[in-house]
Amino acid sequence: MRIALAVVIGYVTMFITVMATFSVAFLVMGTDAAFKPDSFEPSTLWLVVSFVLGTGAAIAGGWVAATIGKKQVAAMALAVFVFVLGLLFAIPAFMAEEPGPRGGELGNFEAMQNAAPPAWVGLANAVIGAAGALIGGRLKATPE
Repeated sequence: MRIALAVVIGYVTMFITVMATFSVAFLVMGTDAAFKPDSFEPSTLWLVVSFVLGTGAAIAGGWVAATIGKKQVAAMALAVFVFVLGLLFAIPAFMAEEPGPRGGELGNFEAMQNAAPPAWVGLANAVIGAAGALIGGRLKATPE
C-alpha cells in the first residue's frame, strides 16, 4: 500500500511541477518563441526547454516516490507507470490531424490545448519521464 501511495504522490508531484514550470516557461518565452511561425508545432527551443523541465519534474517525482515508499522500488514502479502512461498518451499524436494555422498571441491554456508536437515527442517524453523517475529514486532511496 505504501508503494502505491508513493507512486500516486510521485506522479502528482511530476504533474504539478510540469504545469508550473511549463506555464512559467511559456510566459517567459512567449508564443512566437514557443511555436514555429504560423503553426501550432512547437519550436526546437520549446522542445529543448520542455525536455529539460520534464526531466527535472520526473527526477522530483522519483525522489518523492522513493522518499515516501522508503525503497527504490517505489521509484521503479513510478517509472513503469510513467512509461506506460506516456506511451498511451503518445498514440493519439500518430493519428492527429493538423490543427490549422496559428494566428497571433495565445494564452497559456489555448497553447496547451492546440499544440501539435511531432509524434516522436510523446515517445521521447515516455522514455525521459521513466528515466528521470529512476534517477530521482536513486538520489534518495537506499538499495534493497
